[in-house]
Amino acid sequence: MPEPVHFEVRFPSNTTEGLAVQEKLVSLMESFEYSMRDIFAMRLSLEEGITNAIRHGNKLDPNKLVTVVCEICDQKMRVVIQDQGEGFVPDEVPDPTLEEFIERPCGRGLMLMRAYLNICEYSDNGRCLTMERERNSPLPILED
Repeated sequence: MPEPVHFEVRFPSNTTEGLAVQEKLVSLMESFEYSMRDIFAMRLSLEEGITNAIRHGNKLDPNKLVTVVCEICDQKMRVVIQDQGEGFVPDEVPDPTLEEFIERPCGRGLMLMRAYLNICEYSDNGRCLTMERERNSPLPILED
């Protein structure tokens, strides 16, 4: 297995650049021979986390940066995404599965990240997202 990797990048609030960073991180997972299940879970979570930082955090302001820090080893991948926006309170995001919010598009990404990640935590008033996926994680656990 490869040696652990630390990767850090800052980029302007641009979804094209965000996608390039996401692909770099997925490529790292592939080089560590993570399962397709782990890669799918992290790709989905990275897309949500990076897009949210660009669109909702920095409001697509090209003068504001998104910082992504990644640490990957044989056991897990940990990614921290930081934006320069005003922040938010994650617990105040409505549950998109409740009937009164079922038609609203907001909140679904956060719900998916929480389902697919071993760690999905916000800090710095919602401007910093820490996500972690362990190798061969059983998540998401689906109820019958």
